[in-house]
Amino acid sequence: MKHGLSLGIVAALMAAAAGCGPKVMVPPRIDLVQHEVIGIIEFTSSSEGGLASHATRKFTDAARRDQGMVRIVDLGSEAEVLREVGRDRLDQAAFQALGETRGINTIITGELLVSDVRPDISITPGFGFLSFAAEVDASLAVQMVETVSGASIWSSSASTTERVGHVSIFGGDTFTFDAEDPEEAYGRLVDTLVEETTRDFRVTWERK
Repeated sequence: MKHGLSLGIVAALMAAAAGCGPKVMVPPRIDLVQHEVIGIIEFTSSSEGGLASHATRKFTDAARRDQGMVRIVDLGSEAEVLREVGRDRLDQAAFQALGETRGINTIITGELLVSDVRPDISITPGFGFLSFAAEVDASLAVQMVETVSGASIWSSSASTTERVGHVSIFGGDTFTFDAEDPEEAYGRLVDTLVEETTRDFRVTWERK
């Protein structure tokens, strides 16, 4: 019995020792330098306000964090980009035209969806709208498109549920996410989505 107990303790100690081995750095799965020059179109959103533009900026910062010097061009909103190339949607021809006119090899696009808003309402009398904090379900889908072919070469998506502030409703179900300090209002929501969707661009650590 004692012998069996001793073997069990030894096995547990060996397992603990194996789990305490040194961590080694694993480089990003995708080297963005190989896809330069990269253009990024401001993410679209199912809601109004500054949520999508804030997510676009945070995504760009996170994507290049472990990449060194990467040339990324802000292309503006989808509407601005389509006017520039004379197209009505982001199709293969639009991506190819952007590659030629802007001198870029890859384009990043993203869509931010807010699927449910559960408000904690604070009524503002006389202004015709309600301003509140809310718990929201949100998802972010991002892709990289090669401009020469118009083909998608990478994609990632993430979803989360978070509490956010500075949300307004103007009757019906039209929600606006806008704040003087987006980081305070919905920074946690955006950070969660961005950290997940940029995982392939960032350094990770594995225990050996």
